[in-house]
Amino acid sequence: MPAANAQTLQVQLDELSRNLHADCHMLLILDGAGWHKSQALRIPDNLTLLHLPPYAPELNPVELVWHEMRQRYLSNRVYADLQELDLALEDAWKRLSDDPERLRQLTNFDWIQQALDSYNQGQNQGPDTS
Repeated sequence: MPAANAQTLQVQLDELSRNLHADCHMLLILDGAGWHKSQALRIPDNLTLLHLPPYAPELNPVELVWHEMRQRYLSNRVYADLQELDLALEDAWKRLSDDPERLRQLTNFDWIQQALDSYNQGQNQGPDTS
């Protein structure tokens, strides 16, 4: 994506929504970037956005994923150019994603599971008709 703004996020949300299996719902965890909270966003029905509190990188699961990738696959190396770095990043991501249990260990925070459980409870109760 050429820019980080609400328009490019909308493209990403629409693409994620289109490519999600019909019986799936995706929870996206976002930091406090302004475009993540833009009123202009149209959130597809099969996506839920969960915003992290400000100044809380320790709650952001992707921080641990990046740390793992840097430590295990990318550290103590010199890359000839940006293309070589891109290839190394792609390889690191593929290797890490081949280990779903490790990804789960890095990203399955208790508060995320609670948010999913809460969402699932709401889905099972149906609409409030009171």
